[in-house]
Amino acid sequence: MAILLGCDDISLEFPTKRVLAHVTLGVNEGDRIGIVGRNGDGKSTLLNLLAGALEPDDGRVTHRRGLRIGLLGQRDALDDAETVHHAVVGDAPEYEWASSPRVRDVLAGLIHDVPWDGTVGALSGGQRRRVDLARLLIGDYDVLMLDEPTNHLDMRTINWLAHHMQNRWQAGAGALLMVTHDRWFLDEVCTSMWEVHDGTVDPFEGGYSAYILQRVERDRLAQVAEERRRNMARKELAWLSRGAQARSTKPKFRVEAARELIADVPPLRNELELKRLAVARLGKQVIDVLDVTAGYDDAAPGTDGTSTPAPAVLEDVTWLIGAGDRFGLLGENGAGKSTLLDVVRGKLEPRAGRVKIGKTVRFGMLSQQLDELTPHLNDTIREVLSHYKQRYVIDGKETSPEKLLERLGFTTQQLWSRIADLSGGQRRRLMLLLTILEEPNVLILDEPGNDLDTDMLAIVEDLLDGWPGTLILVTHDRYLMERVTDQQFALIDGHLRHVPGGVDEYLRLVESAARDADEGGKRGAGAPGNSAQGAEVTGPAQAPDDAPKLSNAERQRLRKEVASLERRIATQRSRIEGLEAEMVDIAPTDYLALEAQQEKISQARADLDELETSWLEASEALEG
Repeated sequence: MAILLGCDDISLEFPTKRVLAHVTLGVNEGDRIGIVGRNGDGKSTLLNLLAGALEPDDGRVTHRRGLRIGLLGQRDALDDAETVHHAVVGDAPEYEWASSPRVRDVLAGLIHDVPWDGTVGALSGGQRRRVDLARLLIGDYDVLMLDEPTNHLDMRTINWLAHHMQNRWQAGAGALLMVTHDRWFLDEVCTSMWEVHDGTVDPFEGGYSAYILQRVERDRLAQVAEERRRNMARKELAWLSRGAQARSTKPKFRVEAARELIADVPPLRNELELKRLAVARLGKQVIDVLDVTAGYDDAAPGTDGTSTPAPAVLEDVTWLIGAGDRFGLLGENGAGKSTLLDVVRGKLEPRAGRVKIGKTVRFGMLSQQLDELTPHLNDTIREVLSHYKQRYVIDGKETSPEKLLERLGFTTQQLWSRIADLSGGQRRRLMLLLTILEEPNVLILDEPGNDLDTDMLAIVEDLLDGWPGTLILVTHDRYLMERVTDQQFALIDGHLRHVPGGVDEYLRLVESAARDADEGGKRGAGAPGNSAQGAEVTGPAQAPDDAPKLSNAERQRLRKEVASLERRIATQRSRIEGLEAEMVDIAPTDYLALEAQQEKISQARADLDELETSWLEASEALEG
């Protein structure tokens, strides 16, 4: 394969840090490279150097003659005053871009719901990100370099973007370099990985999962080599201590064996034990959301001078949340997830229905904006921690807030840092710890993975694995969702739906709803609205049902889905066994309690039936 670009012995140093030292790399046609590393280790800097946006102190970067590179930065350079239309396609006449299948596909997949003639300054952060992505992806580039492309995107858009990247070029053509903390996206799109650390870049074959396996093996081999070196040093030391020189000079040696042990893989959650602890902390009544319709009180003036209530965001929602439940909440941006969380916490009064919150419930909330840290911006971390207890029991062991901070990647020196000087990822980790230190028994996390690198995400997941309480998680990170939650629910068109098949089932439902809406729109008047989807466009997921055979990517997706469903089925069966065991403890004369427990068992069995049906469908699709 022909080389497209490369760097030879490049180095770069900032005033306080050496970022890269003597790095040599090459990018060939057909490469799909994911770039990972700790926050601040130089991933974005490496992209900018390879794109030619930054000059190295030493070494050189070379590009093939006439190479076209498209670079997506973490921050866009869009003009707030220009229209979405002009930001995406510029001054190109409509017949040019509207006649291109790729352009129509990108517009439909990314910005079909963004006002085409609206101004960029009026867009939300997520909409701006999609507009910037659309601007880049409609271009004809040999190499795409994307820095955190999934930031602010919902799961459906992330799924579309992965599909687009898999099919943008033919095999062996084009090249992709991508920095992202979304591990599912890395596994779906990338065929090789670069790890940036300590001024160097280590290449690995395969996607994210293969990279983790190779990294563990690399660390194991390094430890074996180090242990062998230490053993030889100890033999040399023993020989020296017994020799003539040792007997004459009698030096005093104090040899301490310091053997680094490879950390074992953390055990899977003991769900029954966590449930037992959660019931002890919460009691049986936690949160019941019953037939709730909710929205905000913004009223629109009518033509007759009267005000019309704003439409409801949630309609007829019922959600029973018990002690120890670990629920994930799925939904597109603007679907009403934040509204539902406000209802669950009692912050928003429903228009209809009711919300019952147990007397022992104590909420802990990690918000996206981290507004809770605003009053402490001028305080140091140590000053903030002084307002909390000095001893906590975590995983059965007594520990201090400072030790927990070390577990989340902070050093002892950083305890004296002001909150205002912390990075976005450091603030999020600190706020997560402070939320847990409040000792809530219902923990609500809204995008806790924002601004965190892949290694830190794994640490956060490990911390949440052993947390004994009720957990509600909102995130667009599939790995995080599937790792720390046991069941998922989706908000679609204002209604809450249990999705036993997890993220894959949710995406199928959303795509089906989008196709139905598309077909309904085509049967209607047909006049294009204000969106970028003025031309008739269908998304890439609308493949014909009579496809001759499954692609490798589809087979891999189905295998993952089948494996995920098998784990969920096992979990659900354990839950049913637990509910049946609880039935024995209920007094035979307490008919109401017996009836309520039987309803729970019946619902759990119905959920198991749905899971088994989903498993059967996925298995048949894989075999077919």
